[in-house]
Amino acid sequence: MFKFKSLLLTGILAFAISCSKNSSDSDENNSQTEVNRSLNLLATGDSANDILSNDTYDKLLIEIAYVSGFKPTDEAMADFTEYLKEHTFKEDIELVYKELTSPSEDELSLQEIANLETSNRTAFNTGSTLAIYIYFADAPAEGDDLDGGLVTLGAVYRNTSMVIHEVTVRDLASLSSSISEADVETTTLNHEFGHLFGLVDLGTEMVNDHQSVSENEDGQLVPDNHCNQAGCLMQAELQFGGSSRKSLLSNSLAQYEAGVKSGCRLSGNTVLSLLQQNTAKTTNTVPLDPECLLDIRANGGR
Repeated sequence: MFKFKSLLLTGILAFAISCSKNSSDSDENNSQTEVNRSLNLLATGDSANDILSNDTYDKLLIEIAYVSGFKPTDEAMADFTEYLKEHTFKEDIELVYKELTSPSEDELSLQEIANLETSNRTAFNTGSTLAIYIYFADAPAEGDDLDGGLVTLGAVYRNTSMVIHEVTVRDLASLSSSISEADVETTTLNHEFGHLFGLVDLGTEMVNDHQSVSENEDGQLVPDNHCNQAGCLMQAELQFGGSSRKSLLSNSLAQYEAGVKSGCRLSGNTVLSLLQQNTAKTTNTVPLDPECLLDIRANGGR
């Protein structure tokens, strides 16, 4: 009996030591694999080459965070994925959906959107995977002028972060019988992701100068990181309805808000104008012009 108890005690001690060692190893491994979030907190366009080429990352993981009831259409996400495969060398593209409760805000500032990302984002760059975060909001952007027709559909504000104001996308699509919700979603997603590609001169150098200019608040003409080629997906604000070009442009120029910089705040007027000009009526897909394509290819894209 004594011998049996000794063997039992020895076994228990060995098991305890093993568990302690495994726990320590696990803690060490977790520490070693801790996510470096700083790689996803850079300026718009800073990861252009990483997105376009497979030199560092060969997979895109796109976290689609959406407020309940405001999930993007399957059609738009399929078209968006094809757009990415058309212009980048990423063949492995995974979409992960995350349903969120509403922040219960009448409107959202850029800083509030960034704060929501901090609270809710779970996908970050790891290994050979580059992560993107897209938030589909149930509230319009702060400062929207509904009466003046100046509404923001989307914005990019970091190297792997963007927001789509889905509630505004749906409102805009409802104004036209020939333009669907998926059309507006796709054009907004593709335009904003064009800025993550580094367009125009926003992390991807121009092969030929094709950047448009517009007046700032001081009346000076300044580059606005958009394309000056007619009909291009990356074209700057276009005159639409009775609004002036200057007032339209002021809504999309890069803006700072409490340290968060918006590379673009896309106006609904731009999307409507691009879609109405587009001749490819079968899909209503707005293409990139040859100059933007040259820039993409020069920076590692297709």
